[in-house]
Amino acid sequence: MELADKAVGFLLSMISLSIFTYYTFWVIILPFVESDHFIHRYFLPQEYAILIPVFAGVGLLSFLCVFIGYVMLKSKKKSS
Repeated sequence: MELADKAVGFLLSMISLSIFTYYTFWVIILPFVESDHFIHRYFLPQEYAILIPVFAGVGLLSFLCVFIGYVMLKSKKKSS
């Protein structure tokens, strides 16, 4: 099982690193590249650089609030 855990950890690290590199290049470097350069075909418009993290954060926060509420209600029923 130890090898499987290492493989999953490595895979998650590579996915996180690739997303971080893509987003960093998209937000920091791409605005300084001319708009007719071929590299712009591989990236979404700049508006999505803000919208995607905002919606992901709202979704995560909503999920956490629902989960915490569910756990609190479940623990209240157990103690009664």
